[in-house]
Amino acid sequence: MQVLVLSTDLFISVALNAWRSNIERADKTFGSLTSKQLLQEVAPGKNRLVYLWGHLTAVHDAMLPLFGFGKRLHPEFDAAFISNPDNTQASVPSAADIGNAWKDVNSKLFEGFATLSTADWLQKHGAVSAEDFAKEPHRNRFAVLLSRTNHVSHHLGQVALMPK
Repeated sequence: MQVLVLSTDLFISVALNAWRSNIERADKTFGSLTSKQLLQEVAPGKNRLVYLWGHLTAVHDAMLPLFGFGKRLHPEFDAAFISNPDNTQASVPSAADIGNAWKDVNSKLFEGFATLSTADWLQKHGAVSAEDFAKEPHRNRFAVLLSRTNHVSHHLGQVALMPK
């Protein structure tokens, strides 16, 4: 049994390191872009970089209640970055506002992650009922961390393909 516990701890540690690495890459990538660069589309007719950054921020903000870390910090980002496609809103938050929200949300997530035990990671997340979780125990916090890590990586891949 001891080996199983250590293995689970190791998997969680590896996943958290991947999360941290992707967040740090996103910090460096988005933080180094000028206002003009943030307005570039990843491909003709596709999302602008500012939209991707705001989208990631809004998605991460929605993780706070999923993990039981409290209410969302920036639900106002949903209209600009979740509910509607890019370039359909009259205005979106500024790059400075997105950057500040990005830092606030991810700091709160890191703080919350540090409080979770191995057993906590394998508990249901806030969007699944107890009945559904009993049938599908893979719908847990750890699965959310993995899917959101992949989500960040996907959008960083889009940004990396931008012409310099």
